[in-house]
Amino acid sequence: MDVTILGGGLSSLSLAYNLQDKDNIDRIIIIEKESNVGGLCRSYNLNGINYDIGPHIIFSKDQEILEHMKWLLTNNYHTKRRSNKIIHKNTLVQYPFENDLSRLSDEDKLYAVNSFVHNPYENYKIRDMNQFFLKTFGEGITNLYLRPYNEKIWKFSPCFMNTMMVERIPKPPKEDILRSAQGETVDGYLHQLFFGYPDNGGMESIIKSYVNKFNNKIKIITSANIVSVSKEIDKYKVVLSNKQEILSDKLISTIPVNEFTYLYKKTPRSVKDASANLKYNSIMIAILQVSKDLSGDNFAFYVADPNIIFHRISKVNFLGDNYYDKDKTTYMAEITYRENDIYDKMNNEDILKRVCLGLEKIGFVDNETKILDKCIKRFKYAYVIYDMDYEKNIDKVRKYFDKEGIYLHGRFGNFEYINMDRAIKDSMVLSNIIK
Repeated sequence: MDVTILGGGLSSLSLAYNLQDKDNIDRIIIIEKESNVGGLCRSYNLNGINYDIGPHIIFSKDQEILEHMKWLLTNNYHTKRRSNKIIHKNTLVQYPFENDLSRLSDEDKLYAVNSFVHNPYENYKIRDMNQFFLKTFGEGITNLYLRPYNEKIWKFSPCFMNTMMVERIPKPPKEDILRSAQGETVDGYLHQLFFGYPDNGGMESIIKSYVNKFNNKIKIITSANIVSVSKEIDKYKVVLSNKQEILSDKLISTIPVNEFTYLYKKTPRSVKDASANLKYNSIMIAILQVSKDLSGDNFAFYVADPNIIFHRISKVNFLGDNYYDKDKTTYMAEITYRENDIYDKMNNEDILKRVCLGLEKIGFVDNETKILDKCIKRFKYAYVIYDMDYEKNIDKVRKYFDKEGIYLHGRFGNFEYINMDRAIKDSMVLSNIIK
């Protein structure tokens, strides 16, 4: 049996790895439009410092998957204790916000605690993300941090997003909120309290490890533009821009499903319309190397302030000795955007100027700090947005391609917000389904 996998990101490569030793599979072809595989798990380098597309880390509640990722990085893996902060009105609050309320001003703390304890929304059924925040955390925590931060990262009102992203967040016990308000910092998200990271090479090391473990059944075609996909009796045909045709018995698509529906020749208009209505965010990764470190021994900082362009900034130095240069500090700022919005139309130079202004405002650079270097990269597909019509639209798309015998896989292939551990787990599961 021959298998074709469209796209060359983590979901594709982990699936190919799990399929390659099956006796009934003769050949696996991976088709990637970029010159290198890796997708959102690629890493880049600025002046000898590797960085990722956002602050990727290795963690999982699933011990099997966690051990698998550690195995992939054998002898290239270390652990760090998380130190993430929220920058709220020039004050560092431990992440998550509700576990460190004593850092707030007296006015904000009273607002947060009182509206949490006396919450008029807690007995209502919820329909959207904003209602979830109000019901779970109360008006104060919602308005001080959760709502403005989520509006900033999603570039979409939480009032028009469903609850798929937030239903998994546990409701904090009232005693924990009260303890945090009284000065006892409470650790949250314990499965992320310690995380792993490659000693060298950034998160792309996982991608390279998979590729190095491929056997001769697997062929990767890069810099390949897909022109069309069709079903020819009992085969699937993929036509590339160089007129190469690839036939296979099984087809898995990990490329964005809203694009795949237009490549597949038989897709009916109703399915194309549903896929076109699926919403997502793009992301810019701005890297700045500066001459001083004014951020302390911390990794990531969340910024809800709408007057600062980035929603999160991370210190790459935190990740280990090989990401550290004693003469400079490397910051990674993330800016989400949507097609045709103000940030999409802003040129890179103006974006970087606003990032520098943001660094000044949060106190990460001062008059003595020199900006040594900077760069910016844009990535079209970053986050799936679970809007109120998401389930209706994705169900129509999934049902159609299931009927066609085509597997949709991965964050944008199946259009579902998943982390690295879930992508690898889904590949393990799918490899056992494909017969």
